[in-house]
Amino acid sequence: MTPLLDQIRRSDRNGYWLVLPYVLFFCAFVAYPLIFSIVLVFHRWNIVSPMQWVGLRNFSRLLDDPMFWKSLLNTLTFLTIHIPLQVLVAMGLALLLNSRIRGRGFFRAVYFLPVVVSGVAVTILWQQLYSFDYGVLNGILARLNLPPVPWLIDPGMAMPSIAIMATWKNVGIYIVLFLVGLQNIPKELYEAASLDGAKPSRQFLHITIPMLNPTIIVIIVLSTIGGFSLFIEPYVLTGGGPLQSTLSGMLYIYNQAFYFGHMGYAATLGFIYALVILVVVIIQRRVIETESVA
Repeated sequence: MTPLLDQIRRSDRNGYWLVLPYVLFFCAFVAYPLIFSIVLVFHRWNIVSPMQWVGLRNFSRLLDDPMFWKSLLNTLTFLTIHIPLQVLVAMGLALLLNSRIRGRGFFRAVYFLPVVVSGVAVTILWQQLYSFDYGVLNGILARLNLPPVPWLIDPGMAMPSIAIMATWKNVGIYIVLFLVGLQNIPKELYEAASLDGAKPSRQFLHITIPMLNPTIIVIIVLSTIGGFSLFIEPYVLTGGGPLQSTLSGMLYIYNQAFYFGHMGYAATLGFIYALVILVVVIIQRRVIETESVA
């Protein structure tokens, strides 16, 4: 028994050594920043001077901060445009790629390519497309004798333009998710529906959509979390303008932390946004699941 126990103990020690790198990584890059951010919520700190205890003053400041509510409204506006557009475009392209067309592998790679390209590079590319004076899109409109569109300089157009760009950037990964969902639908369901005389439109409404419901929920949740993380696009394209119409929540947190040096207030904003994301995701899941059951 003694050699066996020694072998088990030696195996346990080896397991601890194998787990140690992840434990160190988790402590250094997850646990410590999380605990430190919670501490910051109750302090005023600008990195240079020592921390000052302020209690709940950061929360009271947040409630009276019009720019916080503006950034939250901008983010919700972005989500209102981006999520339906993301789902519809990804589902449509997935249905097309799931059919028997030539070069399916090529098109699948092309649609996924923007996902792996640097977000800054993609944003700079779209900046050239959206340019009012020299942009490609307005150049095409000029050839058609149509007036140029102020894509990024009109407060009413800026956020929808960013939503379109973000949809193009992220649609590839959601196409893959929809393709997986489509390929997991039993073909026998379509065959039985065809024998019963169901048209393709009815098959889509009564077979494809219900069977894709779990995938749709996942995509909506991921798009919501990604939408609340909107930063690179407004930072590079507009800097939050014009007239703060594209000031997203993450960009506002960045400005407070690294531009104004309000680290405690930035941590408070991050904490509140995390709660908002949680509430929005829970509401979305309940609404979608209720509609699917009905």
